[in-house]
Amino acid sequence: MPTITLNRKVLEAAIGKKLAEDQLKERISMLGTDLESVTKDEIIVEIFPNRPDLLSDSGFARTFKSFLGAETGLKEYKITKSKHKLIIDPSVKDVRPWSACAIVTGLKLDDEKIRELIQIQEKLHITFGRNRKKVAIGIYPLESIQMPITFKALAPQQIKFHALEGKGVQSAAEILETHPAGKAYGHLLEGKARYPVFVDAKGSILSMPPVINSHDTGKVTEKTKEVFIECSGFDYSAQAKCLNMIVTALADMGGSIHAMEIEAYGKKLVSPDLRPEEMPITIAYVNKILGLALKESDLKPLLERMGYGYEKGKAKIPAYRADILHPIDLVEDIAIAYGFENFTEELPAVATIGKEQGISILKRKISEILAGLGFLECATLHLTSKETQNEKMLAKEHLIPLLNAVNQEYNVLPAWAVPALMDIFHRNRQHEYPQHLFTFLTTFAKGQSETGITEVQKLVVGIADEKADYTKAKQVLDYLLRMLGKDCAIEKAAHPSFIPGRVAKILIGNKDAGLIGELHPKVLENWQLIMPVSVFEIDVNLLL
Repeated sequence: MPTITLNRKVLEAAIGKKLAEDQLKERISMLGTDLESVTKDEIIVEIFPNRPDLLSDSGFARTFKSFLGAETGLKEYKITKSKHKLIIDPSVKDVRPWSACAIVTGLKLDDEKIRELIQIQEKLHITFGRNRKKVAIGIYPLESIQMPITFKALAPQQIKFHALEGKGVQSAAEILETHPAGKAYGHLLEGKARYPVFVDAKGSILSMPPVINSHDTGKVTEKTKEVFIECSGFDYSAQAKCLNMIVTALADMGGSIHAMEIEAYGKKLVSPDLRPEEMPITIAYVNKILGLALKESDLKPLLERMGYGYEKGKAKIPAYRADILHPIDLVEDIAIAYGFENFTEELPAVATIGKEQGISILKRKISEILAGLGFLECATLHLTSKETQNEKMLAKEHLIPLLNAVNQEYNVLPAWAVPALMDIFHRNRQHEYPQHLFTFLTTFAKGQSETGITEVQKLVVGIADEKADYTKAKQVLDYLLRMLGKDCAIEKAAHPSFIPGRVAKILIGNKDAGLIGELHPKVLENWQLIMPVSVFEIDVNLLL
């Protein structure tokens, strides 16, 4: 989890009073964050990944001040509409299609505030931005820019600029090869025929996201009074949320927020949008979850203590909060505001004896057997995309979409497990080979159940090696089943993800248990893998 270093004097100035060290330690921990250390000058706090809005001195001070009761309720931020605009050119649609943006004026930057600005940018990149893949942030001195700004994609040979703290004017290829940021994030542009750039009206390049800003137009100093901020990526809602975290932090530092018009794909948007979202919440639901006997009149002050508004049975959620997805998230904050120290400990009325589930025992045994063969177990996500499940795999699996997906990267439930392992191979392609990996994944399909969806636990095992083939995968499968006391039959099969003639169906007790084979070269190309890969996927339930 990320840690932030807070200036104690700045935090206490924002709160409006000095706090004793014991009180600081106790209250910060009760806020739901993990305190690492407190000195007379600094406070180091570990922030949970679901609260990226706390990754700055200003964001943390705003929340902590409300939690202490100094300034409660939904904080409102004034936005002035500017005449400036950002034009998103259709050329970036297949590269990095979206950007949210804003202007903040009236800044009085010093060393401390620049440190804070760098910290929030870096921490948001690592966490909410997933190392710049999901969101890349750029902050620029407005006085160096001539409006309007265009976000477009150019061929690498057309891009030349002086990268921030770089060695003078260089081409895009030279920046990716020699600049520290280019080496760290150049893989995010790998395989792209065009690279995205922000360009002002003079034709000056502001940055090449998600890699690096320009030294001439993208370096913020103590002389900077006004800044242009952009957050680029693949899902506008994620970019807008990230932008909200930054502009509200800058507003708390004394800046004034100005909205910009975005022209994109025939539409016009206004950014940023700091209007609060609304979510229904009932006192009956809160009491049921927390085991309390709160009254309706208690709900408003508890929510306001955590920075929310409340009116007519609905909580008003700040525009910078990215973690409120369900009423249970509101209940968690109500519990924090109520105070964990105020809950009464009670023993349950029913005594039970816990027992490990059979499938958990089996999965542990499988992990031990495969680890003994030199395989590494990996954890993967339980949401995926059509591109991962079908397009890259040349497959046509029936996928179950999410009703309210947060973004396009994770909008369906997995129908099979092999793509999840391929994604892991793809993310680790820069590491040495051979790579022997396995993972467990719950897959979903239409079936006879209360919800109409059946869940199946799958094991997928993969070998990425210059000598990986069907035989190696079959040897691992045979050994695993022998150690588990199981037999299987192999039946000829065809599947578009595999090389014809090198794929088979696994049968256990005459039931279809999965597939085994060598993946098709086109699939390897889609995942940008240079080594052959052989895999097998098997239904864990049939091994019980």
